[in-house]
Amino acid sequence: MKKVVLLFAMMVFAAFAVNAQTEQQPVAPAPAPENPNAPVITFEKTVHDYGTVKYEGDGKCEFKFTNTGKEPLILTNVRSSCGCTVPSWPREPILPGQSDVIKVEYKTNRVGTINKTITVESNAKNKTEVLRITGQVVKEQEAVTPEKPKSIGEK
Repeated sequence: MKKVVLLFAMMVFAAFAVNAQTEQQPVAPAPAPENPNAPVITFEKTVHDYGTVKYEGDGKCEFKFTNTGKEPLILTNVRSSCGCTVPSWPREPILPGQSDVIKVEYKTNRVGTINKTITVESNAKNKTEVLRITGQVVKEQEAVTPEKPKSIGEK
């Protein structure tokens, strides 16, 4: 009986000892001071509306941007929300005041609404920018000749 009481007491003591220990919260690193000379990416437009595009038509567009900061701008990644949208971008630094373009090709082999995003990541103050393409892909209407109205009594 003494062993059971002693075992129970040790378990209670161990439970209190475990609860008494406090978890140390990780200390968040201090935010880096903002660079006043950092590059800034400024787009002429952030949405391109194709309007109505024919099936397998031209799905190309461009987003022109300018480095309005004081240091070279480097685009680190440009990705689309879908495999049907293929972006290409300059890999070399864009100097302050210079402009360049991000080319986008939407594969118009699907009929329906276009609503895709292109995410641009860079070393700019505005590190992430989201561009959007919209529109509608339609099949070209085949010429349909209206049927001649049937006369009464015709089969």
